[in-house]
Amino acid sequence: MALEEVTLLGGKSVHCINEQQMAEAVRLAEQDPISSPKIQTWIKSLEDDLNRNELAALAFVIIQRLKDSPVV
Repeated sequence: MALEEVTLLGGKSVHCINEQQMAEAVRLAEQDPISSPKIQTWIKSLEDDLNRNELAALAFVIIQRLKDSPVV
């Protein structure tokens, strides 16, 4: 019996990311001369290898790990 994939997209919010944080993330990913090339390379590789649900899982796990790790 095949397991049905549980979609990670949509539904109730469990993490709050404000507009200013999102804008800064987009700026780093798209405009920053040092961070953007690195981030874009990783995004391209991940989008080539993972499906949408897997990308969502990765994003959630990274957010959780960032929340749980001490601020340096």
